Amino acid sequence: MIPQYTAASIVSQSKQLCTPASVDSIVSSNGQEDHVSMGANAAIKCFQVVNNSEKVIAIELLNAAQALEFRRPKQSSAIIEELMVAYRKAVPFLVKDDLLHEHMLQSRQFIKNYSF
Repeated sequence: MIPQYTAASIVSQSKQLCTPASVDSIVSSNGQEDHVSMGANAAIKCFQVVNNSEKVIAIELLNAAQALEFRRPKQSSAIIEELMVAYRKAVPFLVKDDLLHEHMLQSRQFIKNYSF
């Protein structure tokens, strides 16, 4: 359940980051200007949401790959099986309880490097 809790926490943070940056615009220059651009702040928030999404996808892939292994010897589609062969070269099947942080990082690195 730890990966699911982690993913839920990351998604919650992303929801918070998706509040429009413009709601925090304030008057500046002693009231002479009524708008302060929040473009840079919005871009930083967007960057964080993209990174968070990558983390969540990596966790979901880790969970899905583990679930597929439990259904062996049944096979999935050729494309999924090809993905699984490549994925297992980067992220091992978990035979026993293990600390999952490193596997989540490996999964994220796989997503960054794999040509989908």
